Amino acid sequence: MRPWRRVALLSATATASYLCRVNVSVAGVLMMRELGLSQQAMGRVFSAFLVGYAVCQIPGGMLADRFGAPRVLGWAALAWVAATGWIAGAGASVGALLCARCALGVAEAPTFPAAAQAISRTIPAAQRGRANGLVVAAIGLGSAIAPPLISFLMVRWGWRAALMVSSLPALAVGCAWMSIRQRTAGPAEEASDGSLAAAPSGRPQSRSFVLLTLSYSLQGYVGYIFVFWFYLYLVEVRHFDLLRGALFGSLPWLLSIVSIPLGGWLFDRVRCDRRAIPMAGLAGSGVFIAVGAHTQHAYLAAICLALATALVLSVEGPFWATMTAVAGARSGAGGGVMNMGSNIGGLISPALTPVLAASIGWEAALMVSAALAAVAALLWYWIRPPAAAA
Repeated sequence: MRPWRRVALLSATATASYLCRVNVSVAGVLMMRELGLSQQAMGRVFSAFLVGYAVCQIPGGMLADRFGAPRVLGWAALAWVAATGWIAGAGASVGALLCARCALGVAEAPTFPAAAQAISRTIPAAQRGRANGLVVAAIGLGSAIAPPLISFLMVRWGWRAALMVSSLPALAVGCAWMSIRQRTAGPAEEASDGSLAAAPSGRPQSRSFVLLTLSYSLQGYVGYIFVFWFYLYLVEVRHFDLLRGALFGSLPWLLSIVSIPLGGWLFDRVRCDRRAIPMAGLAGSGVFIAVGAHTQHAYLAAICLALATALVLSVEGPFWATMTAVAGARSGAGGGVMNMGSNIGGLISPALTPVLAASIGWEAALMVSAALAAVAALLWYWIRPPAAAA
C-alpha cells in the first residue's frame, strides 16, 4: 500500500476508534436516566475505558513494532465491535459497564502507537507532522459525527441500538486492515528516504522525551474533559436541550478537523523555533477555557470552550512528530509511553472534574484545566524538537 493511502486508512481507523470511544458520552444522557446512574458513577464508567487504554499503551506499541501496524490494527478494530456489543448488552450493573468499558480501552490501546509506528516507517521525517496531524484530525471527525448521529438514533431506537450502529465503521476498517499483507517488521526498518533507522537500545530516556511525556499528560487531562464531559456540560450545566447540545457538542470536533492538521503542517514548515506552535496552541486553549468557564452567556461559553478544544488538539502533530524523531525505529513503544502519560491525565480528569464541580463549582473546575494547559505550554520551553528538514 502506498504511504499516503496508508495514512488515509489510518485516519479512517482513528475516526472509527473515536466513534466507539465517545459514543457513551452522548448516550450517557439516556443511560444515566434509564440505569439510575449519577454523574459520579458515569464519570467512573468514562474512566474505566482509560484504565485499560492507559495500561496497555506500551504493550500495544510493542506489538505494533513486532508484528506491524496492519495486523495489530485489524484485530484491534474487530475487538472494538465486540466490546461495544458488550456495553450495549449490559444491564443496570455498574460493574458490568466498568468491565466492558475497560475491555474497550484495552482493545483501543494500540491505535495511535501503531499509527505512529506506521508513519515513522513510511513517511519522510519532514512530512511527519502533517501525516500525524491528518491521522489525529480524524478523531475530530469521529467526535463530530457522534453527537448528532447517536442523538438521532437513540431518540428513535434507544441508546443500545445507537451504540451498535456507531461500531459499524470499526468493523469496516478492521476488515480492511486484515486484507493487507505485510511482512513481519524487525527492530529496524528502511525509512522512506532510503536511510536505515537504527533501533534504540531501550525506551527513549532523553530529557526532551520525559518533558514531552509530561506535557502530553497535562494536555490529555485537559483534552479528555471535553471528550467525555462537553456534551453533558452543555445539557446539564448550560441547559441546552438534547438536539442543541448535540449541535454545539459537534463544534469542537468540526474545528479540530482543521486545527489538528494545521498544527502539524505549521510544525513541519516553521524554520525558526518550532516550539512556538505547540506553546501557542496550549496557552491559547487555557485562555479560551478561562473565558468560557467564567462567562454567564451559554452560547459564548459553548463557542469559547469549542475553540479551546480545537487549540488543545492542534498540538497533536507536533507531539507525535517529535516523539518519532526521538524514538526512531521503536516509535510504537515510544508512542505507547507518551500516550500512556496522556491517558493517565485523561484517566484522572473525567472522574475528578465532576467531583471538583460538586465541591467548588464548574467554573473553578474548568479553571484548574486552564492552568494545567498553561503549564503544558511552558514545558515546551525545555523540549528540543528536531529541526525541520529543508
